[in-house]
Amino acid sequence: MPRPWAWLLGAFALFGFLRRRREPAVAVQDPRAEELRRKLEESRAIVEERDEFEAAELTVDLAEPAPEDPESRRHAVHEAGRAAVERMRGLRG
Repeated sequence: MPRPWAWLLGAFALFGFLRRRREPAVAVQDPRAEELRRKLEESRAIVEERDEFEAAELTVDLAEPAPEDPESRRHAVHEAGRAAVERMRGLRG
């Protein structure tokens, strides 16, 4: 690249850098910001209402009885199966 082009591009870069640094640091209030804050407050209120509602519900771990040990559960299932087979055999004969 010829030197004049390099100087020109360097000058543009320096100008852009200096221009960006001189912009005012004062933030301009976005008109949509207040609406977004209002929606955020509404959503927080809804979450609080939901938490309050769910606190009144009976949780699954409290609603169901404690599970049996696997061995007794297996024995009960086999007994129910044997009883069903005996009923079926009785209907056939």
